[in-house]
Amino acid sequence: MDKFNKRIIGKIIIYALLILGAFITLIPFIWMISTSLKSSSEVLTMPPKWIPEVFRWDNYSKALEVAPFGIYFVNTVIVTVINTVLTVIFVVLASYAFARLNFWGKDLLFSILLATMMIPGEMLIITNYITIVNMGLVNTLTALIVPYIASVFYIYLMRQFFMQIPKELYYAAKVDSCTDWKYLWRVMVPMNKHGIVTIAILNAITSWNAFLWPLIVTNSQEKRVLSIGLIQFQTEAGTHFELLMAAATIIVVPMIIFYLIMRKYIINGVARGGLKG
Repeated sequence: MDKFNKRIIGKIIIYALLILGAFITLIPFIWMISTSLKSSSEVLTMPPKWIPEVFRWDNYSKALEVAPFGIYFVNTVIVTVINTVLTVIFVVLASYAFARLNFWGKDLLFSILLATMMIPGEMLIITNYITIVNMGLVNTLTALIVPYIASVFYIYLMRQFFMQIPKELYYAAKVDSCTDWKYLWRVMVPMNKHGIVTIAILNAITSWNAFLWPLIVTNSQEKRVLSIGLIQFQTEAGTHFELLMAAATIIVVPMIIFYLIMRKYIINGVARGGLKG
């Protein structure tokens, strides 16, 4: 009975901590939505009000009028889709090479790539910008795609998936005169679709939410993305926080819905990626 009670108490504590953590995580989103429905005077009220007296739904229509969000949305979708497709292709090819092919310096090269993960991404911005300038790609959608179509983290994660496939299957395919190219696309990719979907989802979310790099390499409304539109709400007279939060909600909600729908693939993919083959 004592063991049973301890087990129940332990579960209650665990669930209580998880609920508390979930609530703390949701607070910024709740505050964002609440602020998006307030008037300009209520935003700065002290102490803060969580529930506005009158729900200002027109803040959303006003926010959409401040900047050409239609153009920003199309650009964001184009960049996200192309970036995700190219990233998946390059990650699959590189991961397969490190997992199954034998070539001189493979382990050393892979170790060097892993070491680059310790370099903060901000340190690479100047180098990437100089490269984009030399290529004449400033203020183009290509500049938003090219620097980030290869990810060491995704290559490492995908390599773990590929390493789980028994080598005997590869040798059997070789006996049947199967080339490495056919083995990759007919065997490895179908058997690791969960991992590929996981990488695609994570990359799509990252690309959709990108802010600093698009801000640096684009300078016209025709080439900018949704996240850059948030700058339009900052003026010399101050920031229109209610409109800013309304625009932020419009940008964030699609990715939240996308994540909720696809979360099982992320969980399954990450869980399988951590298993040893």
